[in-house]
Amino acid sequence: MIMEYFVDFTIVALLVIGITAVMGVVTNGIGEKLFGGKTNSENFDQSAKSQTGWNAVGGRKK
Repeated sequence: MIMEYFVDFTIVALLVIGITAVMGVVTNGIGEKLFGGKTNSENFDQSAKSQTGWNAVGGRKK
């Protein structure tokens, strides 16, 4: 009886956490597409602009 309760509780907890995480990602994506306008890649562009001329670090040299 007790073990079944904990199994059910764990399953419901994982479902609630999983559904909440997925809904957050989906809602964020929809919000960026609808309300991002022309500046939806502004952060990436600014980061790439500030990193011009930097030396590559790590990885294998070809």
